[in-house]
Amino acid sequence: MLDHTDLLILDELTKNSRITMKQLGEKVHLTGQATSARVAKLEDSGIIEGYTININQVKMGYVIHAMISIFTQSTFHEPYLTFINSQEEYVINNYKISGDSCYLLECKFPSNKELDEFLISLNKHANYKLSIVINK
Repeated sequence: MLDHTDLLILDELTKNSRITMKQLGEKVHLTGQATSARVAKLEDSGIIEGYTININQVKMGYVIHAMISIFTQSTFHEPYLTFINSQEEYVINNYKISGDSCYLLECKFPSNKELDEFLISLNKHANYKLSIVINK
């Protein structure tokens, strides 16, 4: 079970995963070596699954951020999933969900032209409801 120090470590790593173990130890009142051992334990136990970066999609040229609710036409989802796997340039996340729709698709597009082309192709595999993210 996680104790208070483990929770502090996770909180600090969430804010800055590039922090040194010495700096992290100072924030949670442990030595760098003890902090490193705690982080390794959190990794080994699967609590920490990995480290990542946040990329500014707008600065990368993807000015449209879309959330698309997917309604498959049958219980056989393989054609839809194959299509989505071929669209990795645009697809950020594909969540299988409960509720009104089957999936929630998070996408990025450089322009309305690419979004429209994507939606035309998507409509061959599923119906959808499109929402554009205005602000995050």
